[in-house]
Amino acid sequence: MADRNLCIHAHFYQPPREDPFTGIIPSETGSEPYNNWNERIHAECYRPNAELGNFSRISFNIGPTLFEWMRSYDPATCQKIVDQDQAVVQKVGVGNAMAQAYNHTILPLATRADKVTQIYWGMAEFEARFGRKPQGMWLPETAIDIETLTVLADLGIQYTILAPWQADTAHLDPTEAYRVDLPGQRSLSVFFYHQALSTGISFEPSLTSNADVFVKEVLTNYLPAKTRGGKPQFLIIASDGELYGHHQKFRDHFLAHLANGASAHLGVEISYPALWLQQYPPRQSIRIRENTSWSCMHGVVRWMGQCDCTPGDGRWKIYLRQAFNRMAAELDLVFADLVWPLGLDPWKMRNAYIEVILGKTTPEALVSRMSLKSLSQDKLRQIVLLLQAQYERQKMYASCGWYHEDFARIEPKNNLAHAARAVWLVRQATGIDLSSQLANDLRYVISHRSGLRGDVVLQHQLEKAEKMGSKLNA
Repeated sequence: MADRNLCIHAHFYQPPREDPFTGIIPSETGSEPYNNWNERIHAECYRPNAELGNFSRISFNIGPTLFEWMRSYDPATCQKIVDQDQAVVQKVGVGNAMAQAYNHTILPLATRADKVTQIYWGMAEFEARFGRKPQGMWLPETAIDIETLTVLADLGIQYTILAPWQADTAHLDPTEAYRVDLPGQRSLSVFFYHQALSTGISFEPSLTSNADVFVKEVLTNYLPAKTRGGKPQFLIIASDGELYGHHQKFRDHFLAHLANGASAHLGVEISYPALWLQQYPPRQSIRIRENTSWSCMHGVVRWMGQCDCTPGDGRWKIYLRQAFNRMAAELDLVFADLVWPLGLDPWKMRNAYIEVILGKTTPEALVSRMSLKSLSQDKLRQIVLLLQAQYERQKMYASCGWYHEDFARIEPKNNLAHAARAVWLVRQATGIDLSSQLANDLRYVISHRSGLRGDVVLQHQLEKAEKMGSKLNA
């Protein structure tokens, strides 16, 4: 391995755009000439990068929900991406693709059980797509706490990538891998991306107009030869993957040349985290700063309350999260109270529901397989509906619902639609109505621009659920 090693990590993700009741993405303004933003970004970024072979030259993760949409929309491109990871495995013995927590939930704000579900689902989806167990996992918004890292280690994940300010030290060397020591004598390897280079390529288009110039005049300034015994160094540049072709035109070609020629001319070798760990396990341990993220210097506050990154009155975020947390706790209690007496572990069953999501089995077959006793058709139906409610409950925590400044945007309204569907499913299963308390809590979720209230949106979505349910039962 060369003394100077470069890793380019690209995080590919789009918020779920499907209508929760129809599964169809509506036409979206601004995505023209395509029907929606998924299709446009696919044409400008995912497909051209796959055609150029860039997925074999970078470290990358693709959001599971995005990959599911892509599998239906353009299976050939999906297969190219998978084939490029497999080519790396065949060449060096490890892959370059990373898994991602399933619904892009901000994990430090989740319960431990939800952390387990999100990570377990993300790992299972990755294995189903790529045909191997993941070694690394990209955490949504790189948001971390010790409990999240401990769950990663418990489930077999070996490493993750974080922002440099998430390290609790004033002397970070971003060309090293570190070890985070966890409770119970466990540990996880952590890489920290290079702040200046990652920020530069993300927001300064002039830096990425010419790959040869970038390597010669920019990159090499940050890769001085280490004089302490010629120790190799590993530098990561991390960014939104949609930078390459969507946010910045022609940067898919910049990426191809950077990773397939420009870097080699100056003695910089392309590598990947899993490959680096094989040869250079972490020598130093480091502490992390809990409840931090890569996209907001205020940590995870952006997804739970007011922060200076989003203008306007952000109090609606506090009330929306509180409303969802109370509803989720009540939903979980209904679910657990029904299945524990039947000898079923509700959380093991929820984790296993990824098999249904991936189309490997039916919910009825899953419940029957996990049950230790024979179930009546009515009881089986109840459990299936509550499992579907748990699925919607996970969707309602997608991070995009809190990322922007105003409740009237499509993202928080979509999250609320998933919450409404979960409430409706619980009522269908048990007759228990969770909507009154949820509506009361949502009265305080108010758009500072339009005055739209959360309880009004909830009522609209519940009416929609009733109409859709009537059609299904007709």
